[in-house]
Amino acid sequence: MISFPTSKINIGLKIIDKRPDGFHNIESVFYPIKLKDALEIVENETLELVVSGLNAGDNAENIVLKAYNSLKTYNLTNFKIHLHKAIPIQAGLGGGSSDAVCMLKLLNNNYNLQLSTYKLKKIAGNLGSDCSFFIKNKPAFVYGKGEQQQVLTNFLKGKFLVLVKPQEISISTKEAFENIVISNSEIDFRNIAKIEIAKWKNIFCNNFEPFAFEKYPELQEIKTFLYEKGAYYASMSGSGSAIYGIFKSNPNIKTYKNYFVWNEVLD
Repeated sequence: MISFPTSKINIGLKIIDKRPDGFHNIESVFYPIKLKDALEIVENETLELVVSGLNAGDNAENIVLKAYNSLKTYNLTNFKIHLHKAIPIQAGLGGGSSDAVCMLKLLNNNYNLQLSTYKLKKIAGNLGSDCSFFIKNKPAFVYGKGEQQQVLTNFLKGKFLVLVKPQEISISTKEAFENIVISNSEIDFRNIAKIEIAKWKNIFCNNFEPFAFEKYPELQEIKTFLYEKGAYYASMSGSGSAIYGIFKSNPNIKTYKNYFVWNEVLD
């Protein structure tokens, strides 16, 4: 059984306040993109996880195993799990969250667990704040600690995405949240589809950028470069360190440094 976990970009990200539970309330728009990992599970005598591709850290702490363990009350068999990473980690693209949700879906769909969408979202939300977005995996206004979504239309359909991540720069979510400034912006993200894309750069911002750009000026340089190449809008995704630009058509960008680069036409 195999699945292909997708990723997302953030269009704007506002940190509203810190919650009593230690998390932060946020507002953002998540937009799914086609950059994918691959996840395969095969029944096995013991539980085993193999990770290939991009470095995904300690296997024992991998969120895919946490997803499996969250369903252990269903007396599932053991599996050999093969996770092939193509989505960069610590890049603000939600790859780990998507991996976890695909694990939940594989088990639910193939082992007749009969978990409703509501129940899946609740389980996913306990695994990570971004996880529940990938249950529906549709453009959405995201709020609360990230577990609440309001689905939007595919308002970027046909636009061209260029995503750039320096291989040597990764930003942990913990580090990013320790260095944010609370936003006082009153922007309503739910109206994003009604706003001309060329105006976004004066409206939507990512509250993680000031810290990230001060620590890693190269990220600011990439954002500026994308605008110079004609991007309607450019931004860091999530807590970083991937930077993307949205274009009318393929700008044929060629980078000369050791960057991960992804291009696609958005759905």
